[in-house]
Parts: sequence; C-alpha cells; structure tokens
Amino acid sequence: VGGDGTVREVAHGLEGSDKPLLVVPCGTENLLANEFGFDEKLKTIIRTFEAGYIRPLDLGSANGKCFTSIAGFGFDGQIVKWVSEQRKGHHIDYLDYVWPIWRTFWTYKFGAMKVEVDGEEIFNGCGLVFVGNISRYAMGLQILHHADFGDGLLDVCIYKCASRIHLVKHSVMTILKQHAGSGDVIYRQGKNFTVSSESAHIATEIDGDPGPALPMEITVIPRAVNVMVPEGAKPAGIRTRII
Repeated sequence: VGGDGTVREVAHGLEGSDKPLLVVPCGTENLLANEFGFDEKLKTIIRTFEAGYIRPLDLGSANGKCFTSIAGFGFDGQIVKWVSEQRKGHHIDYLDYVWPIWRTFWTYKFGAMKVEVDGEEIFNGCGLVFVGNISRYAMGLQILHHADFGDGLLDVCIYKCASRIHLVKHSVMTILKQHAGSGDVIYRQGKNFTVSSESAHIATEIDGDPGPALPMEITVIPRAVNVMVPEGAKPAGIRTRII
C-alpha cells in the first residue's frame, strides 16, 4: 500500500523471493500500478487478488539502488529534487509540482550528458534522458513506448534538447505520441546503461525520488519479483490513488 517509492522498497525486499507482490496504489502518480492496468476502483484490487494471475517483473539497479519504473536525468531530475526539498512530511499531490516545474522551466541550464548502452556510446550532448522498465511516465505520457516490464530489457529514450524551445517542442510531440519518429529523439533497448556528465549540476530521479549522482551505472535484474496483475489488462493511463 503506497506510491511508487514505497513499491520500490517493497520490491527490493522481495527480490528473488517466490512471494508475489500486489500493489495497492495510493501515491500521486502510481506509475507501476497504472502500467499493470489497475484503475482507481478497490474492486479491481480484490478481483486481482482472488484471481491470482502472476507475471514476472524486471527491476533496474542504479548504482546499486533498485527501481521499478523509470530513472530520469536532467530537467526531470531537477523537478523531483525541488519537490523533495519542499516536502514537509505531507502527502504530495499534483499542486506540489506546479512551482518546481515552473521554476525549473525558467532556470534550468541544459548540461551535456553521455549515454552508453551495452558498451556502445549512443549520445553525447545536451538532452533529456529516461531509462525505464515501463511505457508510461507521469500524466500518462508514453515516453518509453516499447517497454515491457517483464522482457529482461530496459529502454532508454533521449531527447536532444538544449533550450526551452526544444523542451516545448518535445513536450508537444510526446503528448501527441509523435516523438518516436523525430530525428531529435534516440530510442534503444539494452541490459546495461551508463549515464555520465562533466557537469556537476545534472540531477537524477528514480521512481519519483531523488536518485544517485552521476556517473550512474544501470543494469536490469530480469524476473526479479513476481507481481499480481489484472489478467489481460492494459496500462490504465492517468489514475487517482485508491486510498
């Protein structure tokens, strides 16, 4: 019972166990629960428990720290950093993101990052980087459109981005689900990733919490946890929490 950060910690504790995990979403975004196909109805949770349909879930490891959903670098990481700094113990909702997003949009300096996938350098420049295990990001944005949480791979999406104009363009294209065909977007799948930078100000996040500092080594842990999911369900998109 919790949001993505709580689910991450529980999944880490269950890694390698045959005990299944049933997510009861009550966070802000509930990315993993949405990917599984849970909606905001309690009866969906009950039916899933009764049916007992189980699928394997891969995990990601970022400098040894587990994550279940997505790791973000740069603009995204800076927003999460400021949200975390202003948090005062209360439950975070969407309003808590308004000022950090506005502040980051106007003040963020786009630093260069280098990204390697399975030993191959695929990007070196200013951009937005997302490495993840699921297809949908916050607000239902389908950034990692080929991601499958049980395929033994992680996906990376890199937006070449050096200005606010580029950021707005990428945001619109992603909302319209047209970003994958853009020449300014790089998409790959792999098992081992390295994200590094000569800039000291590049912030990171994993599952909506501040992440480790760069350089970051990310590896996939295949079939690490068994999860109970609605059979045949598809990602639910934007949902509210159950509790």
